Amino acid sequence: MARIDGTGTKRAMAFDVFRGLRQPAKQLPAGHPLFSRFSPLAQITSDTVRRFGRNQEGLDGTLGRSGSLEVRLARGPREIWRAQRLRYRVFYQEMSAKPDVISRMFRRDADRYDGACDHLLVIDHAARGRFGGIKPKVVGTYRLMREGAAARLGGFYTQSEFELSALTSRHPELRFLELGRSCVLKPYRTKKTVELLWHGIWAYVRHHRIDAMFGCASFDGTDPDALALPLSFLHHHARSQGDWLAQARPERCVAMDRLPIEMIDAKVALKQLPPLIKGYLRLGARFGTGAVVDRQFGTTDVLVILPVAAIDQRYLTYLGDEGQRYAA
Repeated sequence: MARIDGTGTKRAMAFDVFRGLRQPAKQLPAGHPLFSRFSPLAQITSDTVRRFGRNQEGLDGTLGRSGSLEVRLARGPREIWRAQRLRYRVFYQEMSAKPDVISRMFRRDADRYDGACDHLLVIDHAARGRFGGIKPKVVGTYRLMREGAAARLGGFYTQSEFELSALTSRHPELRFLELGRSCVLKPYRTKKTVELLWHGIWAYVRHHRIDAMFGCASFDGTDPDALALPLSFLHHHARSQGDWLAQARPERCVAMDRLPIEMIDAKVALKQLPPLIKGYLRLGARFGTGAVVDRQFGTTDVLVILPVAAIDQRYLTYLGDEGQRYAA
């Protein structure tokens, strides 16, 4: 992945939160706010990305195409920054998340996990720039984190809300992948875009021989009682069991079984599920016990657990076991 450096007469030293000072940055003067240690940009550098040991041979090109849309992994810090900007636009400007001062200043959704993750992008190569010319644009993204990177950061992002240690320890032979920070720009929220993202995830899963995926999925709103029907539906009809049981952290746990099973109208409950959660359910996912209210993002989060072996065969047949449907 490309290093951001330069040879100008005025050189600024950018701060990498993982490795201290890195190479001079091109064109930007010393003291520029982009190089503050608190900047989300400072957390994404070529050195940081290299530190987590990418193994993307076979994944470094296009993973899939449909018309002007391409799905592939981000190829360097600048493309990760573009994903962060898309996330900010969707989570903070369109939805109800509350940005902190730094996020608002840089108009990016960023955290300490970004530098350790792979970032799946859907890029529209026919998008128009502000002056009318063709300018490729990131219109969809997913953040992917494997166990090795999580171990070096002290755990997965999901572990801030849900207990995962017991789950992973029951399956020491399996490879786990965290899915997170999924979003698509509003005009592109179509079946094709979502399928391209899953085409990319499936290529990634096959390449790294992933056995199980998990992550947080969200309902808009922070009042669990207003979400009583869909939460109760997931609890009674789609809760993980046995070796795949996992639950919210006790200090953050909100009960999902807010209605007894006999009061649940499954047809109505399904209509109230967000598209992402409904999509996971169709794939064969199950959900952890208990939800978590995230005040910053204005959401109520549930834990999604999806063993690869549990993925509905109809979907694999549709996409193709080798992921041929959107093959580049």
